[in-house]
Formats: sequence, structure tokens, C-alpha cells
Amino acid sequence: MRRDISDDLFQAIKIGIKLVRIFNTYGPKMLPDDGRVASTFIVQALKNENIQIFGDGTQVRSFCYVDDLVKGLIKMMASDDNFIGPVNLGHPSGFTISDVAKKIIRLIHSNSKIIYKDVLNASPLNRQPDIRLAKKEIKWEPETTFEEGLNKTIHYFDAL
Repeated sequence: MRRDISDDLFQAIKIGIKLVRIFNTYGPKMLPDDGRVASTFIVQALKNENIQIFGDGTQVRSFCYVDDLVKGLIKMMASDDNFIGPVNLGHPSGFTISDVAKKIIRLIHSNSKIIYKDVLNASPLNRQPDIRLAKKEIKWEPETTFEEGLNKTIHYFDAL
């Protein structure tokens, strides 16, 4: 009878497992062409290109600055062994996609216009994390405001 080696490994090694659900993250060092909302809109606005929004722009998304996310991950890894999650890490405040585009255009002083296109794929109207468990169990919540994080991200992309 063949024994499954993975059973032996799990018996021999105690693996600490933590489950985290990461919501939209943005910040310096993102790839300019990664297809994410923040980087795409920033690059388009810096080039004074039209910003394309798929749908009517009322979709709500939250954006967590990368430094805040990393702090949350570290706190989760350091949490009590009995707490494995899952826990949501993200910014609980949401913005419509149209408002994100307008804010980026304003911060950059861009001449970009917003163009609305047909939705390519159906996507949820609202993606915002409930971070109550993160606050309770790992004493974490994001500290960076969206505008503060955007300014740092814009500065990074502008320097490229």
C-alpha cells in the first residue's frame, strides 16, 4: 500500500497558514501597463490621453496603498497561531471609477478627457472590503488616504 508523502510531511512539519483576501492595491513600482485602474489612468493622464472607462463609471472600487497592505500582511503573519483568517485587507472607503479618473486628472493637471466605453465583461458594481475582522484580530486598518497615495504613485510614474 502506497503512502502519500504529503501526509507524512504535514505530520512532520507544522505549517503556519494564514488566509488573506487582498483588495485593489496601488502604489509606486507598479508596472505602467499592468492593466490596473490606478496605473492605467495615471499613465493615460500623464500622456494627456483620453481615459477610457468601461461601463457608466458608477462602479465603486476601493484602493489600498501598498505600504498599508504590507503592514497588514506583516500583522497577519505575526498574529496568534489560532487565528488563520480569512481576513480582508483593503481600504474600506470606495470611489466610483469616474471619480477616480477625475481625481487623477485634477492631481496631474492633465488635459485628458473621460471616454465611456461598453463594458467588456460583467463586473460587480461594488467592491469594498469589510475590514472589521482585521481591526479586531490584528489591530490593522489602512492609514494612507487615497489622495496621498495617488500623489506618491503619480510622482513615481511621472519620473519613469
